[in-house]
Amino acid sequence: MTMNTRLTLQEVHDLARLALLASGANDRHGAVVAQSIAEAEAQGILNVGLAYLPTYCAHLRCGKVDGHATSRHEIAAPSILQVDAAHGFAHTAFLSALPDFVAMVRSHGIALLTIRRSYSAGVLGWFIHRLLEHELVSLGFANATAMMAPVGGSKPVFGTNPWAFGVPQAGADAIVADMSSTATARVNVIAAASSGGPIPAGWAIDQSGNPTTDPQAALAGTMAPAAGYKGYALALLVDVLTAGLGGANLSFQASSLLDDTGGPPGVGQTFIAIDPARCAPGFAQRIALLARAIADQEGARLPGAGRASHTRRAQVHGVEVPEDLLIGLRNLTRVG
Repeated sequence: MTMNTRLTLQEVHDLARLALLASGANDRHGAVVAQSIAEAEAQGILNVGLAYLPTYCAHLRCGKVDGHATSRHEIAAPSILQVDAAHGFAHTAFLSALPDFVAMVRSHGIALLTIRRSYSAGVLGWFIHRLLEHELVSLGFANATAMMAPVGGSKPVFGTNPWAFGVPQAGADAIVADMSSTATARVNVIAAASSGGPIPAGWAIDQSGNPTTDPQAALAGTMAPAAGYKGYALALLVDVLTAGLGGANLSFQASSLLDDTGGPPGVGQTFIAIDPARCAPGFAQRIALLARAIADQEGARLPGAGRASHTRRAQVHGVEVPEDLLIGLRNLTRVG
């Protein structure tokens, strides 16, 4: 039986920060990325929480991500802000540009932020929550290493290419949706392969382009798009917005985010933010009315409600971390 250890969210943050610093990140990158890891754990998104920390550390050591990068941003148009992450973490690049981006949204009512030469966004909702702190309606997009074939094909062209949105409402948690364009995250297939179990139908296709429930065949093949043509179209849109508009690498041009081979992936993120105060009055109240119409139905819940509830519990009770993972992470804090 796997033993678990309960950690507070502060202990999760501190452990992640020390491992990142020991692997080559500076104080700024270490603190910000550790915060994103702690928030992922709090929300119950374990595959990009502490479980992904060894990958972050490995990529710091091999140079896929520059732990000392200094991002730069420039105004390309009155409502377009472009960020060069310089192959550093997306989180720190985003935060560095955030004050100017928010000011741009306040001034014009709507603005676009692109990030290029970046690393994996992790939980895209983390960025959306930063925009919600300013009461903005927002859309977020992030491309990633190619691992999904277009519908009808068998060769990977698109990444999991997540997209997200955030909507503030009066008197309750904001509505936050965050999902990949693929049927599931590839790390879930990797986990199934490690445990020896099958994967659900619809998650992946094999090398011949046929649906498979064998995780090994899935890893040799590609991920399946969510809802068929719909997920494929969304993945295409994400690459258009991040690589097309932002100048990042297209998914199929990016080096793998799953191993240590190749240089920095150079992927990108794009955000659109809207100031609802510049639109119709009473926005937050109308959204609250809509939310109640959904929540009042038995069995129905708003996007992000589960993660918000998980976070409230974690803030009080902490999170459970498998002991074998914890031992490995503590070893990472001692890597020079």
